[in-house]
Amino acid sequence: MKLIVVVDKNWGIGKKNDLLFSLPADMKHFREKTMGKVVVMGSNTLLSFPGGKPLKNRTNIVLWPGGEEREDCKIVQTLQELFFECEKYNEDDVYVVGGAMMYRTLLPYCTEALITKAEADGGAEVFFENLDKSPDWELVEQSESLETNGITISFCLYKNKNVKRPEVF
Repeated sequence: MKLIVVVDKNWGIGKKNDLLFSLPADMKHFREKTMGKVVVMGSNTLLSFPGGKPLKNRTNIVLWPGGEEREDCKIVQTLQELFFECEKYNEDDVYVVGGAMMYRTLLPYCTEALITKAEADGGAEVFFENLDKSPDWELVEQSESLETNGITISFCLYKNKNVKRPEVF
């Protein structure tokens, strides 16, 4: 399982259940990485998408305790059920895409984190763990900086040196 997220210079990720910035280059990066893959999210992330519809051309798995079955995505009720569902796919094709609670919960189980760093302060209310300060994570790649919509960003790849394996019964 992998994780993909945009963070501001304070490792902020969101405000009012929305993204901090509109970053066309990052959206392209996100599409390229996740198209045809499996995206894992919480119910708030699904509901934040236009019309509350899942991402197109991807398998959408949503952890939503009490959520009703839907035809357009797979709703799971528990973390155990989420892990069981993810086991059906190649772990390199599974991406955690939000929100904050999903990132916090699933980060230890991810082998890689694709972090887009924005060199700006987005006034975040919700934050991601600073992987630069985590002994379990190592920055292994960082792209050249580029500007998108007036904000300088870089694409970073972190590897988890201490991956936790889920117990699937």
